[in-house]
Amino acid sequence: MSVLRHTLTPAAISSLLLGWLGVIALAAFADTIEAASPLVTWLALAAVVAVILVAAFGVVAQAEALAHRLGDPYGSLILTISIVLVEVILIASVLLGPGEHATIARDSVMAVTMIILGLVVGLSLLIAPNRSAFVNRRGTTSYIVMIIALAAVAFVVPFFLPEGTYTGPLAFIVAGVAIIGYGLFLARQMGPRAADYREYDEAAEEHRDVREVLRNHGAEVVARTLLLIATAVPIIIMSHDMSTLMDTAFTEAGAPLALSGVVIAFIVFTPETITTLRAARAGELQRVVNLCLGALVSTVGLTIPVVLVIGEITGSTITLAPDATQLLLMIAMVLATILAFWGGKTTRARGVVPVLLFAAYFTLIAI
Repeated sequence: MSVLRHTLTPAAISSLLLGWLGVIALAAFADTIEAASPLVTWLALAAVVAVILVAAFGVVAQAEALAHRLGDPYGSLILTISIVLVEVILIASVLLGPGEHATIARDSVMAVTMIILGLVVGLSLLIAPNRSAFVNRRGTTSYIVMIIALAAVAFVVPFFLPEGTYTGPLAFIVAGVAIIGYGLFLARQMGPRAADYREYDEAAEEHRDVREVLRNHGAEVVARTLLLIATAVPIIIMSHDMSTLMDTAFTEAGAPLALSGVVIAFIVFTPETITTLRAARAGELQRVVNLCLGALVSTVGLTIPVVLVIGEITGSTITLAPDATQLLLMIAMVLATILAFWGGKTTRARGVVPVLLFAAYFTLIAI
């Protein structure tokens, strides 16, 4: 009972109940919303996005609690994987929903990339308590190498392909290579090189054994995992309704389709953004790296393969190639990230350029 009282906090119960109430409300008023005026459609979309966002906060809260219990790198990995699963669900729902959304995966992953590397990393460096600090160079470098490789496969190569994407057997090959590469990276991160992903000044210290944590706190880990799943299920159910409402509202308003990807990125990464900024204020810059760069590696390494496979199985058109301006901005952002953590050292000044590049990207999308 003490475990349940510790786990079922008022915030956790609120996220869980609100998510399921949203599912019930959508089921009850689906026909009414479908025949409603554009204003009602926009209000319904705003309500659905708000409920999904609250549920996403609930998912992240449980993932964060598990993260603190298990320690890094396992904890940050649980948190980033939870976020990525929500993103994959939302993208798949939009892709399989009404209307043409050939670019939804590209727009969403590109938006997440710019938000993470630009806004969140930049702000984290700017608000960190120390003017300069160190991160674990090996772990940070491995993240950046994976981001370069996966971004090249996801965006750069398709830019030069005639159809702007991978099709046929090549799509399955690329998906398989990306997933295998990501799996090997995880094996390294959780295996012999785990110390590379801990705080710089803690890398050589004794760290908690996950097996011992499970023996001592197994009931809490199981309870939080089940609560995480129960809170995530409403997101899965409501994502289809969200995609339908988004298609209707954006089409009627003549809004750019790229905004759909920005909405998904906003829903997905807002909770983790708050977690990351808290870590930055606490001076935990390696945790900032694990959350931001780890989330981006997971996003590109899992989302793009899943979308390619869905596209081939369902016959949906998938466009991955960005336009030239977006591609140049992404390359500039990756270079700014390399410089931000160059030599395993960070400074507040290095956070300025990523924030400016994000502002340029957002302006490009909005106009």
